[in-house]
Amino acid sequence: MTTRLTDIVPIEEPLAALERDLIASYVARAGEDLHDLRTRTDGGARNLLAAASRYASTRLTEIEARFHYVHRLHGDASLSA
Repeated sequence: MTTRLTDIVPIEEPLAALERDLIASYVARAGEDLHDLRTRTDGGARNLLAAASRYASTRLTEIEARFHYVHRLHGDASLSA
């Protein structure tokens, strides 16, 4: 049987779903709907999406740093780099 490209599930970054949730949460706290915001082209929408992206990036960095810290505390030397 031949495998088609449409049959292959794309590989996703491990924290991509969390990143999307963080962005959606940030936008919701600002009183906006993420889907509606993505369809808009005004500067306010772009600024809010950029702020949401920075927020998600900051939180993901914090989560990853804590993950590495905990693993170092427990002696997992393979994550020391």
